[in-house]
Formats: sequence, structure tokens, C-alpha cells
Amino acid sequence: MTIVTRFAPSPTGTLHVGNIRTALNNWLLARRHGGRFLLRIDDTDAERSREEHVHAIRADLAWLGLDYDDEQRQSARFAIYQAAMDRLIADGRVYRCYETQAELDLRRKVLLSRGLPPIYDRAALNLTEADHAARAAAGEAPHWRFLLDHDTPITWDDGIRGPQTFDPRTMSDPVVRRADGSWLYMLPSVIDDIAMGVTDVLRGEDHVSNTATQVQMFQALNNHRGADPMPRFAHAALLTGTEGKLSKRLRSLGVAELRESGIEPEALIALLARLGTSDPIDPALDADHLAAAFDLSRFGRAPARFDELELERVNAGVIHRLPFARVADRLPAGMDEPTWLTIRPNLSRVSEAADWWQVIKGPIAPPDFDSETRDFLTEAAACAATIDWSQDPWSALTAMLKDRTGRKGKPLFLPLRQALTGMDHGPDMKALLPLIGRDEALARLRT
Repeated sequence: MTIVTRFAPSPTGTLHVGNIRTALNNWLLARRHGGRFLLRIDDTDAERSREEHVHAIRADLAWLGLDYDDEQRQSARFAIYQAAMDRLIADGRVYRCYETQAELDLRRKVLLSRGLPPIYDRAALNLTEADHAARAAAGEAPHWRFLLDHDTPITWDDGIRGPQTFDPRTMSDPVVRRADGSWLYMLPSVIDDIAMGVTDVLRGEDHVSNTATQVQMFQALNNHRGADPMPRFAHAALLTGTEGKLSKRLRSLGVAELRESGIEPEALIALLARLGTSDPIDPALDADHLAAAFDLSRFGRAPARFDELELERVNAGVIHRLPFARVADRLPAGMDEPTWLTIRPNLSRVSEAADWWQVIKGPIAPPDFDSETRDFLTEAAACAATIDWSQDPWSALTAMLKDRTGRKGKPLFLPLRQALTGMDHGPDMKALLPLIGRDEALARLRT
């Protein structure tokens, strides 16, 4: 059986790291088994959905390299939902209700005061056709609830959480369609998963109770389709911030913000693919390697901690491996591959290459040296004028200075680095000095 997974964002906002983790896990699962990964835009909420968010979702997935095999829009599938709804009405699995939100809130308070579960009491099931006709005549439109089967426990074997059991008698019949005709998330999602042949639903553990309800929806709809299998479900622990609880920042930490801050897509993939698993985070692993090793059995039940400092570390590790061709269009004009390879180990952002290009091309601002150091640098300039610059000028320069001045170690190397780069640290001077060049190096030493 071909594995089919899906990512189903609502275009009511931009993607954040939690969304991307869900998309990535579904992409990895599909690619691990040579299956299909689908993008389904859940835009049933016409009032809040925005087309610019749809474009942003596509752009974010493209930036991350999460290619999908097909895209569907729920807003184009309303006729399919209506046909399924008609079958459920005929089977008695959905029913009309008229309670206002205020009435429902009051009933919940009464039940809670009695120590009872605050679930819907199914009062609407007692309405007769004459009652419905009277309400229609009065201009009242019903909302629709799915009738849960109270006789059979809801069970499934979760790919991460293991065997799950819910008592449907403790659950409210969910509203599946509003009085204005708009659809809520639960039923269209099931209808689409069946129609699109989704075999695996991998999402956050905040959807566990939704899955319990949707299991019965799958069963009710599959009664008309023979023995179609239900998808396998797996619910991953939610991301938490470094403070140890679900962070509001994680819900606002958007892909666009990360991209603009200089985070590489490979870094975000490398980190999110391993969060919540027993596998180590390795910036050297690309998406193909991560997919080959993807295994739900490696996921734990503990919350997965998202640490922005860890993302910074992984990002630096990724940058230290990026080939010139991958970054050439983001480097300062004139920077070539040897220069990139020289400065690359000192970068945490590609944008920092411009700072080192300034060091190479100048002008620089060296520190104020004392008279002894100035005398040393005067001697260094004299040596630099006589060495062979065609081979290894740094080794030749330091060897000559060591012989002439007796300096070694930090007293020898640090003043030279400061005078030549204006910095106390940086790329290996053996590689950096030829990039600065003879004339510029002499000018800096003499200055």
C-alpha cells in the first residue's frame, strides 16, 4: 500500500515552527516509504482565510524544500461535503439543533455544578418534524451535530502514544456545520482523508480528542464504501519553549521571521526533524538522510523543547558546510569561492560574510598600539616587503619575525592579526593574508 500523508494548514495566518514540524514529519514519513505527500488548504472559514496566506504557505514550504505531490483547496470541495452530509442525514448520524451559545453555556454551568461532565444533552433529538417546521417558519436555521455511537468504546493504536481508548458517553456530539451553512474542521477533514486516500495522519497531541471523534466519522462514512481502511494515527508531543511550557513565542515564531534573521532552511529541518525523538540533532544530515532514518518508534511522549540557541548552533553548523554555489547570490559582489571557504568557519549567518569582506578589502580600524608594538609592526612591514608572497606569506612572515624579534605565540601573532584585520580573532591568517594581498598588507602594517 502506498503511504499517503497530508499537511492541512488553515490560511488564517502564517506558518510557525509548530506547523512546520507537523508538515516536516508528514513529508519525512511519506518520503521514507516512497509515498505521496499532499498539501490541503483548509480554507472552509471564508471570513478568516486570506489568499496572501495561501501564497505564504506555498512559499514557506518551497523555501524549506518540502515538495508536495498534489494540492487541494477545501473551498472547492463543498459539493463533495454536501453529498457526504446527505448520506449521514439519511443514516441518522447528523441531526439539527437550535441552541444559542448562551443557552449552551448555561447548561454547561448547571452540569458542572452537579459534578457532571459538561457535555451536550442531545435535547434536539426530541424535536419533531413539526417543531423543525415551526422553527423554519420563524426564520431559525439549524446547526448540525454528528451523533456519536455511545454503545462502543472508541479505540485505535496510536503510532506514538500506543493503544488509545475513549468512552463516547463522556463526549459531546460535535457541531459539524453552522447555522449559516459554513463547515467546521472535523467532518470535511475526514471526508477529504477518505477521498484522497490518506493512509497516515501524523499531528500534534492536542488533536487526540479530535481523533476520537473522527474515528466514528470514518466508520460512519466508510459504511457506504465497503471495507475502506481508516488511516493510521500518530500524535506527537507538542513543542515547548525553554521555559518548560508551551510558549506563545513558538506560535508567533514564523518561517518568514526565521528566514529574514538568517536561519538556513537546512538548519530548521535538521532541528525539527529530531525534536521529540531519541535521535541526535546533526547539522550534517540533509532532508534525504533524515527521511531514510525516520521512524515513529523513536518519538517519545515527553514535550519536545524548542531552543532558539540550539537552532543558532545548528545554523552555524549548516553554514560551515554550505558550498559556494549555494550562497553565491547572497555574497558581496566580487567574493569568490576561495574567499568563501576561508571565512565560512567563522560565520553564524551568511550575511556576516560582508563583515569579513570588509576586513579583506578595507578600510579597517586597528586598535591603538603602544610604542613597543608599533616598533614590532614596523619590523613586520620591513619583513613583509622582502618575503615571497607566491607561496605561504603568513608562515614566511611569522618565521622571519620570530628570528628577528624573539617573539613567539600570542605576542607574535596577535599584534599582526590586529594590525592586518582590526580583529582579535577570525579566519586562519594563513588563508586570510593572501586574500588581503601584499600591497594592502604592507599599507596596514606601516600604518
